[in-house]
Amino acid sequence: MSLSGVGVSPGQAEGPRIVVATDLHQPENGPAPANPAGEADRIGPAAARVAARLSDRARSASGDARSVLETTAAMAADPALLASAEQLVREQSLPAPRAVWDAAAKFMAALEAAGGYLAERARDVADVRDRIVADLLGVAPPGVPELTSPSVLVARDLAPADTAGLDPELVLALVTEEGGPTSHTAILARALGIPAVVACTGVLAADSPGLAVDGSAGTVSLADGRVRAASRKPRAEWDGVGALSDGHPVKLLANVGSAADARAAADAGAEGIGLFRTEFCYLDATEEPSVEAQRAAYAAVLAPFAGKPVIVRTLDAGSDKPLAFLDMGDEPNPALGVRGVRVAFERPELLDRQLAAIAGAAADTGAELSVMAPMIATAAEARWFAERARAAGIARAGVMIEVPAAALCAKEILAEVDFVSLGTNDLAQYVFAADRQLGAVAALNDPGQTALLRLAGMVAEAGAAAGKPVGVCGEAAADPGLAPVLAGLGVSSLSMNSAALASVGATLRAIDLPGCREAAADLGSRECSCRF
Repeated sequence: MSLSGVGVSPGQAEGPRIVVATDLHQPENGPAPANPAGEADRIGPAAARVAARLSDRARSASGDARSVLETTAAMAADPALLASAEQLVREQSLPAPRAVWDAAAKFMAALEAAGGYLAERARDVADVRDRIVADLLGVAPPGVPELTSPSVLVARDLAPADTAGLDPELVLALVTEEGGPTSHTAILARALGIPAVVACTGVLAADSPGLAVDGSAGTVSLADGRVRAASRKPRAEWDGVGALSDGHPVKLLANVGSAADARAAADAGAEGIGLFRTEFCYLDATEEPSVEAQRAAYAAVLAPFAGKPVIVRTLDAGSDKPLAFLDMGDEPNPALGVRGVRVAFERPELLDRQLAAIAGAAADTGAELSVMAPMIATAAEARWFAERARAAGIARAGVMIEVPAAALCAKEILAEVDFVSLGTNDLAQYVFAADRQLGAVAALNDPGQTALLRLAGMVAEAGAAAGKPVGVCGEAAADPGLAPVLAGLGVSSLSMNSAALASVGATLRAIDLPGCREAAADLGSRECSCRF
């Protein structure tokens, strides 16, 4: 029997199957506590213990793993989550474990409604919820068990804090029923050289002592449980230079969304920031943060990259990414509604204040600043954004290419801005009409899809003609198998999760520009399907 999923990290491995318990059962709703105030007071200390354990793990980790654990620890101590849970205990007489569960559900629903990167963070909240609830109940938290021998891990999904602590010597392969090519599991598996398959329906129900995993083909077969590690990609060694073997430069940059992300990226050798997601500054805000508050928050992220290039993306929000202080109303199809830069068209003062804060943060840190707008569809929109950025004193303005119309009009858009950056995650879901969060269509969101790469080639060609750089900041940039193709198409920079920098950098250092162009030219003879 063979199951199919989406291969996200190459290699083959076979070994005993270990199922990871990734979720607690919902706690009981009663009986009501005899002392609601005392019951509410249990929540803070439980969260503090969880945060302390995660922080202890972070101190012994490095790079991206440390960043993930630090971020999860901060989430466990989030005062908004704790206050919401305590309020449920006091006002509704819920037991503390159930109150934490219900409070977390509200946060998760808001993130899932947001879509994209923010929706992926809902899994983080579930992980924190389970750890706090387990502490309150006095039971072991769910997660990866302690492995004593090499095994194939199987899960519905894996929390970032779990994947951050994986030992590649003991984890032969990873298989999940959910997730997609852009999931944290996929990124970290590639960085660690662990074969991985995601969106593999039925793997949890498979009755077999072992599994044989092919991370290149995306297949999982039942096996007898004996260890046969057929091939494992070794962990990459990168010299820290973003260039091909013949010296042709390809900047290797980092995608970040917090100060912890930025520190991990700097530790991993990123040459700059190719995508700074600024939404973190707004998530818990019931009113728009002041310019001063934004400036301080942005400066904390930019500080590790003083004197280096950073690209800050302006607020990517809207009705499908709800923020408490933005009353956007309901839309029948929010993914196609007022989101990204379209919010700024209706509220230009919101953008102007953010640009002022970004410019101030760059002045405070000495970072080489560029800004870019999300969800640009036309050259007129690009011109409008660039004019506002320059009026704010920001000399270098660009836009995201994540709407098919923008890719098709790249020539005209590049006439208005200084650079463009391909957001392949959103571009893929719009090109293929496939929700990037839905496992059933995960294969269509594979960044190796021929149609997606052809669009990237069109944009890169327009950039070359205009003499302006074209970057990639979607997860296509984090795939070592695609990096040479993108370089061959003419992409000048790749921006990714810091865990992927070494493997992508090492791959590019082993190939010259003619080799990359040959890989890119091969697109013309391929059918429109994923991988090649």
